[in-house]
Amino acid sequence: MKSFLLMTGSGPVVILTSYSSIEDVALLEALQLKGLDKFIAYEVPLDLAKERYGGHFTAVMNDWLETDDLRVLDFNGDRAFRLFSFAELGEAKPHEP
Repeated sequence: MKSFLLMTGSGPVVILTSYSSIEDVALLEALQLKGLDKFIAYEVPLDLAKERYGGHFTAVMNDWLETDDLRVLDFNGDRAFRLFSFAELGEAKPHEP
């Protein structure tokens, strides 16, 4: 399981995914289906996302189905942006179609 903060044109979004890389073609296709085709991705350490989102993280994970490969953890850009400092995030990985 991985967690990413995506800086998108409409604001930050935090996702959870079973893919091992933000650059996985299937993940990029799934994001594109959600309208996220251009972004800058930062990996968020999973334990840190769990700590910051607490019960909400647990609720999202408890609702995870075996067939799920992508879940939006937070689409409130202001909150997502404020919860993490850049020093806590992984390397910036830009993506555009």
